[in-house]
Amino acid sequence: MGRPFQTLDVFTETALAGNPLAVVLDASGLDDARMQAIAAEFNLSETVFVFEPRNAINTARVRIFTPKRELPFAGHPTVGTAALIAHRRAADLLAAQDLRIVLEETVGDVVCSARHRQGRALAAYFELPKLPERLDGKAPSKAEIAAGLGLEPADIGFGAHEPSLYSAGAPYLFVPVRSLGAIGRAAPGAMAWATQDGPATYLYTSEVARDGSAYHARMFAPAWGVTEDPATGSAAAAFAGVVHAFDRPSDGEHTLTIEQGFEMGRPSLIVLGLTIEAGALNAATIGGSVVILSSGSLDL
Repeated sequence: MGRPFQTLDVFTETALAGNPLAVVLDASGLDDARMQAIAAEFNLSETVFVFEPRNAINTARVRIFTPKRELPFAGHPTVGTAALIAHRRAADLLAAQDLRIVLEETVGDVVCSARHRQGRALAAYFELPKLPERLDGKAPSKAEIAAGLGLEPADIGFGAHEPSLYSAGAPYLFVPVRSLGAIGRAAPGAMAWATQDGPATYLYTSEVARDGSAYHARMFAPAWGVTEDPATGSAAAAFAGVVHAFDRPSDGEHTLTIEQGFEMGRPSLIVLGLTIEAGALNAATIGGSVVILSSGSLDL
């Protein structure tokens, strides 16, 4: 009978856009090497493997692999897997109410909500299991970053934003870029900081291609097996720390849309929610739409 899997497009309402994802729905008995080999075979930015939960009160345990390494946490796999499991278990109920899905990830339990209202795409969002933290160590200089991305040092930085290192489960070097034109010229080159265990590189600018977006972004992680990613939820999660540090949002709830993948022909929209209390980042959410694209089985 094989192992069932489905492929999805995440952070989009349109098939063949957003960030592709493979979800292997029964991963029982697969060891680390086998899962890594399957992820390399799919050759998508991430592949999710679903297991029975360790705690019966939770929905599922999941492990997430890029073509080259396992990740303790990732955003578009979390959004996509939560939406898919909810759809498979209770499609009719989703039309009337949100469903709570709890995924056990290496970073911890991730609480998600899925919905599918009539006339709208399937969607899900999750609460950050770990608030972003600024990483120890100094970010590379603007000259080093520019050289690694094929830009000029003057292209790096805008307003109060400077390069910074943050993580909400996966490490990123956040690179503010002065304009949409400059971010479009960027390309991953000899990025000395981008080792397999080091930070991926997330570029962002406040100039946007779509009305209603707050930021335009690109993400490069060739050492992880992802030359460029169409939509990066784990980076958007850590970006909550960047927004808090440099934009200083006022107390209350804020919703920002981050556009990504436009340069790849796979436009994606990630919704970042922030809750600020007494000047501090108290909570954050990541959400977006999901399209189920295909179904199959692995004869393994």
